[in-house]
Amino acid sequence: MSDQKFVILLAEDELADAYLVKTALKENNILAELQHVVDGREALEYLQRKPPHYAQAVRPNLILLDLNMPRMDGREFLEAIKLEPTLRDIPVVVLTTSEVERDVVSSYGLGAAGYITKPIDVVDFMAAIRDLSEYWIDLVHLPDTENK
Repeated sequence: MSDQKFVILLAEDELADAYLVKTALKENNILAELQHVVDGREALEYLQRKPPHYAQAVRPNLILLDLNMPRMDGREFLEAIKLEPTLRDIPVVVLTTSEVERDVVSSYGLGAAGYITKPIDVVDFMAAIRDLSEYWIDLVHLPDTENK
């Protein structure tokens, strides 16, 4: 990856979970910029740089996606983003409370790069975010987003 900052777009309607993700990044010294939106519709507006709120939005290197959100849920968002030629290459990792096999299968079928069930224990949640971040930031080679 180039010298640009690693940007994570978090689509999560539960503010407590969003706070835990932000805290986990900070406490684990993970150098990533976290952008938070509360549903799939807002995530699409962010990615499409819709004015006035998202005209200057930075293209994320990774999207963390909750499945169960209002307005546009994670499944609908995943389907929409994978149909957009300019957005489909952004990896999306589902981060949800659902352990339902149907959700796992449909998420991968819609193009998710990963599926993580949110740990209930805070320490385990923090560790999961650390491991996820280390994998996507330090280990995986992602396409350069600077020119998109």
